[in-house]
Amino acid sequence: MKMFRRWGRNERGDVPGWVLITVMTAGLVAALYAVAKPELSSLLTNALHSVTG
Repeated sequence: MKMFRRWGRNERGDVPGWVLITVMTAGLVAALYAVAKPELSSLLTNALHSVTG
């Protein structure tokens, strides 16, 4: 029973750490997309034009 009480206290985990990782990942993806958007758009347009003729 003593072991379960110890686990109960630390049950919340590292919520701020996971929130920080999620926010930083979203920011990194948004920054990369902002930089690569013109090239990705051009790549997609060229691919569609080569398929449709």
